[in-house]
Amino acid sequence: MNNNIPSQTSGIQPQKKLNIYFTAGIPQLEDTTEIIKLIQSSGAEMMEIGMPYSDPVADGPVIQEAHELALKNGMTIEKLFSQLKSIKNEIKIPVILMGYINPVLRFGFENFCRECSESGVSGLIIPDLPPVEFEKNYREILKLYNLHFTFLVTPETSDERILYLDSLSSGFLYAVSSSSTTGNDNAVLKNEEYLSRLASLPLKNPVMIGFGIKSKEDFNNVTEKADGGIIGTAFVNILLHHRDWKKKAIDFIHSIKA
Repeated sequence: MNNNIPSQTSGIQPQKKLNIYFTAGIPQLEDTTEIIKLIQSSGAEMMEIGMPYSDPVADGPVIQEAHELALKNGMTIEKLFSQLKSIKNEIKIPVILMGYINPVLRFGFENFCRECSESGVSGLIIPDLPPVEFEKNYREILKLYNLHFTFLVTPETSDERILYLDSLSSGFLYAVSSSSTTGNDNAVLKNEEYLSRLASLPLKNPVMIGFGIKSKEDFNNVTEKADGGIIGTAFVNILLHHRDWKKKAIDFIHSIKA
């Protein structure tokens, strides 16, 4: 797997990066590897794989449903690493694991990072890991295993803190479109003031916008002043609720990339 998260290309109209999120272990336990290959072959530049957790408080109803189903199917961190290792030589785009800190600590943080490295994982997003704890206890371990780490910012995050979180992040900075849970229909996608503020800051990382993107129009709106967009709930909804999810998922990614 490619451990380098793609940076924005130069030019008048650089390509905007598409990052697809899904929860490991849905719709069936063994579908994870097929979905990974499907995302890559459909043209996405990177992907996030959610590690199922019993109390996903930052997620909306669709992704909560996905966590519940994945756990019911028997998905574990150990199983996910096994699946990733089985296809790591076939995957050329960055794979990022996203989840909550408690299961990672139960697994053992350094052991988890070692397994990420051996499984071809490029980086981590752990929204409930405080930055101070990250700096004090975990940053050097991530460096040891050549793993990126991404922090999230919101419209309410001050410029000073955005710059601080950007300085701690590598790979990209995850800019939440609005202060809401994932998949919230009321997410404000084209927050001009917020997106302009992000674009004006001297950030070292590309900015990827997430939460609430459901269509090519949404994607184009949020990426006017950002480097890419992250789609999760709309894609997970296809995996959960469409019998012919493979064709529907491919068509969906193609529709965004068209």
